[in-house]
Amino acid sequence: MAIDTKPEILRPRGGKAVRAFSNENLDLLSHLLDDFIRIPGTPIRFGLDGIVGFIPGVGDILGGLASSIIIVAAWVRGVRKVTIARMVLNVAIETGVGALPVVGDLFDIAWRANRRNYKLLEASLHEPERHTLGSWLYLGMVCLALAALMAVPILLAAWIWVELTRVFGRLR
Repeated sequence: MAIDTKPEILRPRGGKAVRAFSNENLDLLSHLLDDFIRIPGTPIRFGLDGIVGFIPGVGDILGGLASSIIIVAAWVRGVRKVTIARMVLNVAIETGVGALPVVGDLFDIAWRANRRNYKLLEASLHEPERHTLGSWLYLGMVCLALAALMAVPILLAAWIWVELTRVFGRLR
């Protein structure tokens, strides 16, 4: 008596979510957000992220949220944490500087965080060791720059405090 069994075919983990994060979809998303539209007669390109950035108050927040999709996709696909941190910094720089009126919007168009992040994602999946040193150097430089930016107001406040105490000390 022969037992007739058929092998069970399991669907890939993630299903539709993983397909939504395919290279083709993420490339299309980064293209739509960063360089979808070209100004005729010039090499200047911009995308929906640059257009939405001109909406005061919420434009940069919406652009940052849309940019986060690529970061979530990188996390789902198992990209190294240092590369994900670098991607988050790219979006944070774009969103932070983009919050400045006009100049920030022009920076947002030029920075193209989504194209940068897609390239990081693609490179980390094909050559996972390639970006480790560069990513750490980039993170180190950004941390030093942030520390310097934090030190400036602290030093300025300390200087103002010293000067005020000196002035009020003379008035007594």
